Amino acid sequence: QVQLVESGGGLVQAGGSLRLSCAASGGTFSNYAMGWFRQAPGKEREFVATITWRGNTAYRDSVKGRFTISRDNPKTTVYLQMNSLKPEDTGVYYCAARFLGDGSTWARNYGAWGQGTQVTVSS
Repeated sequence: QVQLVESGGGLVQAGGSLRLSCAASGGTFSNYAMGWFRQAPGKEREFVATITWRGNTAYRDSVKGRFTISRDNPKTTVYLQMNSLKPEDTGVYYCAARFLGDGSTWARNYGAWGQGTQVTVSS
């Protein structure tokens, strides 16, 4: 089972940028589609972005054009570059891995999760 560790969260003003990283270990990274999800206080976890092992990507509508997901297979790391951040982007961001599957917007399709990293965007 792959283990995931996120980093890069923090406090940023609206309009600013952050880059999240998710380091994977304990599995063959190229066998996994990777995803980013987020959860705001009092809300359900929601899909943000996903990337297949080939590099095909998908995003939730509200982050299209602002966020970019990418992966570095030799470094077994997936990234989420977040630009033009808005207060509504605030939440705990989770990295997830799906074994031998396509990228998915459904959290239940991912079998491994990181511990999360807090992103706070001030207005």
